[in-house]
Amino acid sequence: MRHLMSPLDFNLDELDQVLDLANDIEKNPEKYAHACDGKIMATLFYEPSTRTRLSFESAMLRLGGKVLGFSSADSSSASKGESVADTIRVVSCYADICAMRHPKEGAPLVASMASEIPVINAGDGGHQHPTQTLTDLLTIRSMKGCLDNITIGLCGDLKFGRTVHSLIEALVRYKGVKFVLISPEELKVPDYIREDVLKASGHEFIEVERLEDALPDLDLLYMTRVQKERFFNEEDYVRMKDFYILDKEKMKLAKPDMLVLHPLPRVNEISTEVDKDPRAAYFKQVKYGVYVRMALILTLLEVEVC
Repeated sequence: MRHLMSPLDFNLDELDQVLDLANDIEKNPEKYAHACDGKIMATLFYEPSTRTRLSFESAMLRLGGKVLGFSSADSSSASKGESVADTIRVVSCYADICAMRHPKEGAPLVASMASEIPVINAGDGGHQHPTQTLTDLLTIRSMKGCLDNITIGLCGDLKFGRTVHSLIEALVRYKGVKFVLISPEELKVPDYIREDVLKASGHEFIEVERLEDALPDLDLLYMTRVQKERFFNEEDYVRMKDFYILDKEKMKLAKPDMLVLHPLPRVNEISTEVDKDPRAAYFKQVKYGVYVRMALILTLLEVEVC
């Protein structure tokens, strides 16, 4: 039995297999429509989510399985003080696989240690978001053709953004990837990402504050929102939330084939006028998220489809 806590839980060969399976699901959805008949997924979401929770549920339903779970801690026994370990022991009696989101870093790992079913980390605090990373990798590989030799700009909340942390850790395993880290001083990447991941891997990276300075050199721009729920001080959030806004004028500075990605939800950081630009890939990203989660469910449940 395997769990998914980090994108690094798969080696590169295993990751390619998951992404190849996701591409086959995209091309042949009917082939997989009953792959999980009789299987049940539990979605345990201790903090709000739209895309991730519904993407997991859509993935399981498209595979022929069923879904149960809760969408906030208030509607679970956590409100009575039940531990994550006890919750997963109970849920293991009801379901075959579990996706868990939790505001505390490491909570899904604690759950996996007590679980009798595979557990997928659907986001733990500001730490990891591995299925979003798999989605990002599938989107890049499908639309760019490869994951090597690209220059990617990561813009916005690089301090608390778990999607950014996971994506950097995943991409340093590929050759020739260059990183441009675009953020205000207050939201720069944590030291452990800078020192233990970027510098330790030997990958080229620069840190800049102005989005306009970075845009001309990018193959990919990964925008993120400033996350109100991660701030302790309302004044700091208000000061930071509109620091970057990607609009039509700024897009004129970018390459004709640069892709714009965003894990969503967006607030003000991408103007809606950019949605019509063919380089805007964030809604395609959402579709790829369903395919990659379908592939992940099949892989962790060890379901083979001929």
